[in-house]
Amino acid sequence: MNLKFLCSVVFMLCLNQNIQAQYVEKEEEEKITTLYPEVVFDSIQAKKALALGKGKITGVAFTRPIFSQPRIYAGNIKIVLFPVTPYFEAWYKLRKSKENLKKRRYVYMSDAAYKYRLEAITNSAGKFTFPDMKPGKYFLQGFMTWSSTGSYDQLTGTSYGSYGTQANHYEKKYYTVDHNERLEEFVEIKEDGEVVKVKLK
Repeated sequence: MNLKFLCSVVFMLCLNQNIQAQYVEKEEEEKITTLYPEVVFDSIQAKKALALGKGKITGVAFTRPIFSQPRIYAGNIKIVLFPVTPYFEAWYKLRKSKENLKKRRYVYMSDAAYKYRLEAITNSAGKFTFPDMKPGKYFLQGFMTWSSTGSYDQLTGTSYGSYGTQANHYEKKYYTVDHNERLEEFVEIKEDGEVVKVKLK
Protein backbone atom coordinates (compact mmCIF):
# COMPACT_ATOMS: atom_id res chain seq x y z
CA MET A 1 0.00 0.00 0.00
CA ASN A 2 1.22 3.48 -0.84
CA LEU A 3 2.71 5.08 2.31
CA LYS A 4 1.30 8.50 1.44
CA PHE A 5 -2.20 7.04 1.03
CA LEU A 6 -1.89 5.18 4.33
CA CYS A 7 -0.89 8.38 6.16
CA SER A 8 -3.87 10.18 4.65
CA VAL A 9 -6.27 7.48 5.85
CA VAL A 10 -4.82 7.59 9.37
CA PHE A 11 -5.07 11.41 9.41
CA MET A 12 -8.75 11.34 8.34
CA LEU A 13 -9.58 8.76 11.00
CA CYS A 14 -7.91 10.85 13.69
CA LEU A 15 -9.67 13.99 12.44
CA ASN A 16 -13.03 12.22 12.49
CA GLN A 17 -12.38 11.02 16.03
CA ASN A 18 -11.57 14.56 17.19
CA ILE A 19 -14.74 15.91 15.62
CA GLN A 20 -16.84 13.30 17.37
CA ALA A 21 -15.13 14.10 20.67
CA GLN A 22 -16.16 17.77 20.57
CA TYR A 23 -18.53 18.88 23.34
CA VAL A 24 -20.73 21.92 22.88
CA GLU A 25 -21.41 23.74 26.13
CA LYS A 26 -25.08 24.49 26.76
CA GLU A 27 -26.19 28.08 27.18
CA GLU A 28 -26.99 28.99 30.75
CA GLU A 29 -30.68 29.51 31.39
CA GLU A 30 -31.49 32.98 32.64
CA LYS A 31 -32.94 32.70 36.12
CA ILE A 32 -36.23 34.49 36.75
CA THR A 33 -37.35 35.02 40.33
CA THR A 34 -40.95 35.87 41.23
CA LEU A 35 -41.96 37.01 44.71
CA TYR A 36 -45.38 37.51 46.31
CA PRO A 37 -46.46 39.15 49.59
CA GLU A 38 -46.89 36.75 52.50
CA VAL A 39 -49.85 38.71 53.88
CA VAL A 40 -53.25 37.07 53.38
CA PHE A 41 -55.40 38.98 50.90
CA ASP A 42 -58.82 40.09 52.19
CA SER A 43 -61.23 40.35 49.24
CA ILE A 44 -64.07 41.77 51.38
CA GLN A 45 -61.83 44.59 52.58
CA ALA A 46 -60.72 45.38 49.01
CA LYS A 47 -64.31 45.33 47.72
CA LYS A 48 -65.44 47.77 50.42
CA ALA A 49 -62.51 50.08 49.58
CA LEU A 50 -63.73 50.31 45.97
CA ALA A 51 -67.37 50.95 46.85
CA LEU A 52 -69.07 53.91 45.16
CA GLY A 53 -68.69 57.38 46.62
CA LYS A 54 -69.16 61.01 45.58
CA GLY A 55 -65.52 61.95 45.19
CA LYS A 56 -63.38 62.15 42.09
CA ILE A 57 -59.73 61.75 41.14
CA THR A 58 -58.55 63.68 38.10
CA GLY A 59 -55.02 63.87 36.83
CA VAL A 60 -52.53 64.13 34.04
CA ALA A 61 -49.86 61.52 33.25
CA PHE A 62 -46.55 62.66 31.85
CA THR A 63 -42.79 62.47 32.08
CA ARG A 64 -40.10 65.14 31.89
CA PRO A 65 -36.61 63.66 31.28
CA ILE A 66 -34.90 66.99 31.90
CA PHE A 67 -36.56 69.67 34.03
CA SER A 68 -35.88 72.39 31.47
CA GLN A 69 -37.57 70.41 28.68
CA PRO A 70 -41.33 70.36 28.04
CA ARG A 71 -43.49 67.53 29.33
CA ILE A 72 -44.03 64.37 27.32
CA TYR A 73 -47.68 63.43 27.88
CA ALA A 74 -48.76 59.81 28.26
CA GLY A 75 -51.52 59.75 25.67
CA ASN A 76 -53.92 56.82 25.36
CA ILE A 77 -52.43 54.62 28.09
CA LYS A 78 -54.16 52.61 30.81
CA ILE A 79 -54.09 53.98 34.35
CA VAL A 80 -54.78 51.40 37.06
CA LEU A 81 -56.08 52.28 40.54
CA PHE A 82 -55.60 49.95 43.53
CA PRO A 83 -57.04 50.46 47.02
CA VAL A 84 -54.29 50.70 49.61
CA THR A 85 -55.08 47.72 51.82
CA PRO A 86 -52.70 45.88 54.22
CA TYR A 87 -52.05 43.38 51.42
CA PHE A 88 -51.18 46.19 49.01
CA GLU A 89 -48.86 47.81 51.56
CA ALA A 90 -47.03 44.49 51.97
CA TRP A 91 -46.73 44.16 48.20
CA TYR A 92 -45.38 47.70 47.81
CA LYS A 93 -42.87 47.27 50.65
CA LEU A 94 -41.67 43.97 49.17
CA ARG A 95 -41.30 45.52 45.74
CA LYS A 96 -39.29 48.46 47.08
CA SER A 97 -36.88 46.18 48.94
CA LYS A 98 -36.59 43.10 46.71
CA GLU A 99 -37.48 43.87 43.10
CA ASN A 100 -34.56 44.17 40.66
CA LEU A 101 -35.47 44.30 36.99
CA LYS A 102 -31.88 43.96 35.79
CA LYS A 103 -31.53 40.70 37.73
CA ARG A 104 -35.00 39.59 36.54
CA ARG A 105 -36.39 39.52 40.05
CA TYR A 106 -40.04 40.56 40.05
CA VAL A 107 -42.65 41.17 42.74
CA TYR A 108 -46.26 40.38 41.86
CA MET A 109 -49.70 40.55 43.44
CA SER A 110 -51.83 37.46 43.65
CA ASP A 111 -54.42 37.05 40.88
CA ALA A 112 -57.17 37.54 43.44
CA ALA A 113 -55.72 40.87 44.62
CA TYR A 114 -55.11 42.15 41.08
CA LYS A 115 -58.81 41.73 40.25
CA TYR A 116 -59.76 44.47 42.71
CA ARG A 117 -58.76 47.50 40.69
CA LEU A 118 -60.25 50.28 38.58
CA GLU A 119 -58.98 51.36 35.17
CA ALA A 120 -59.05 54.58 33.16
CA ILE A 121 -57.65 55.51 29.74
CA THR A 122 -55.89 58.83 29.22
CA ASN A 123 -56.69 61.14 26.33
CA SER A 124 -54.03 62.45 23.95
CA ALA A 125 -53.06 65.12 26.52
CA GLY A 126 -52.50 62.51 29.25
CA LYS A 127 -55.64 63.46 31.23
CA PHE A 128 -57.67 60.85 33.11
CA THR A 129 -60.53 60.63 35.62
CA PHE A 130 -61.75 58.17 38.27
CA PRO A 131 -65.32 59.21 39.23
CA ASP A 132 -67.55 58.00 42.07
CA MET A 133 -64.72 57.45 44.55
CA LYS A 134 -65.26 57.11 48.31
CA PRO A 135 -62.83 58.48 50.94
CA GLY A 136 -59.69 56.38 51.17
CA LYS A 137 -56.12 55.99 50.08
CA TYR A 138 -55.35 54.76 46.56
CA PHE A 139 -52.38 53.94 44.37
CA LEU A 140 -52.23 54.93 40.70
CA GLN A 141 -49.99 53.25 38.16
CA GLY A 142 -49.42 53.58 34.42
CA PHE A 143 -46.78 52.48 31.92
CA MET A 144 -45.72 54.79 29.11
CA THR A 145 -43.29 54.45 26.23
CA TRP A 146 -41.60 57.29 24.42
CA SER A 147 -38.63 57.88 22.15
CA SER A 148 -35.78 60.35 22.12
CA THR A 149 -33.52 61.20 19.18
CA GLY A 150 -29.95 62.38 18.94
CA SER A 151 -27.10 62.77 16.52
CA TYR A 152 -23.34 62.42 16.28
CA ASP A 153 -20.63 63.10 13.69
CA GLN A 154 -19.15 59.95 12.17
CA LEU A 155 -15.70 60.09 10.56
CA THR A 156 -16.06 59.06 6.91
CA GLY A 157 -12.57 59.74 5.61
CA THR A 158 -9.46 61.91 5.52
CA SER A 159 -7.99 63.93 2.68
CA TYR A 160 -4.44 65.27 2.36
CA GLY A 161 -3.25 68.45 0.71
CA SER A 162 -0.13 68.93 -1.37
CA TYR A 163 1.70 70.64 1.51
CA GLY A 164 1.05 67.92 4.07
CA THR A 165 -2.21 69.38 5.32
CA GLN A 166 -4.89 67.00 6.53
CA ALA A 167 -8.66 67.36 6.65
CA ASN A 168 -11.08 64.96 8.29
CA HIS A 169 -14.54 64.51 6.80
CA TYR A 170 -17.63 63.77 8.87
CA GLU A 171 -21.21 62.76 8.22
CA LYS A 172 -24.01 63.48 10.67
CA LYS A 173 -25.72 60.30 11.88
CA TYR A 174 -29.05 60.16 13.71
CA TYR A 175 -30.30 57.60 16.23
CA THR A 176 -33.43 56.84 18.25
CA VAL A 177 -33.63 55.51 21.81
CA ASP A 178 -36.83 53.89 23.15
CA HIS A 179 -37.78 54.46 26.80
CA ASN A 180 -40.23 52.66 29.08
CA GLU A 181 -41.38 54.36 32.26
CA ARG A 182 -43.54 53.32 35.20
CA LEU A 183 -45.61 56.26 36.42
CA GLU A 184 -46.88 55.93 39.99
CA GLU A 185 -48.43 58.02 42.72
CA PHE A 186 -50.36 57.65 45.98
CA VAL A 187 -53.48 59.74 46.37
CA GLU A 188 -56.00 60.17 49.20
CA ILE A 189 -59.60 61.33 49.27
CA LYS A 190 -60.25 62.63 52.77
CA GLU A 191 -63.90 63.68 52.49
CA ASP A 192 -66.79 62.29 50.49
CA GLY A 193 -67.36 64.52 47.47
CA GLU A 194 -63.79 65.81 47.40
CA VAL A 195 -62.10 66.24 44.00
CA VAL A 196 -58.39 65.38 44.13
CA LYS A 197 -56.04 66.42 41.37
CA VAL A 198 -52.82 64.48 40.81
CA LYS A 199 -49.75 64.64 38.58
CA LEU A 200 -48.83 61.09 37.63
CA LYS A 201 -45.15 61.17 36.69
